[in-house]
Amino acid sequence: MGFDQPSLKGRALRLLSGREHSRQELERKLARFEDEPGSLALALDELQAKGFISEQRVVESVLNRRAAKLGAQRIKQELQTKGLDPLRVAEAVAALRSTELARAQAVWLKKFGAAPTEASEAARQMRFLAARGFGGDVIRRVVKGAGDVDGFDAETIDLT
Repeated sequence: MGFDQPSLKGRALRLLSGREHSRQELERKLARFEDEPGSLALALDELQAKGFISEQRVVESVLNRRAAKLGAQRIKQELQTKGLDPLRVAEAVAALRSTELARAQAVWLKKFGAAPTEASEAARQMRFLAARGFGGDVIRRVVKGAGDVDGFDAETIDLT
């Protein structure tokens, strides 16, 4: 093998040097470079045995990068698409739920900073938070806690 074509292990290490990847992500990204069947699995087995591939680090990486901006539901979806163990994903999401309200308030404050003055503005703020994966009850508490202006009641807005 010449230097013009990096090995599967080299390609995997290059990907891992940028950010943590799950095994399934690496398989998906590197499958087109596999010359002989089974060589990708062997390369990934070796990297996993040496500790270069770790599900726990992938979960921690996603939480560190995304938790300040996204709700638990959106992070859960992202972790699931990475092909991680469902139990590990459930544990991470359960830990996020305890800080969901505070994180939603911080995201809302950064984006809006002012209580809605009419129902259409409240609905827009609620859609913004819903798109980021925050739960309906948390969204209502955040928007309602922003202020009850002109008889507006955030409980009556439908999020759909």
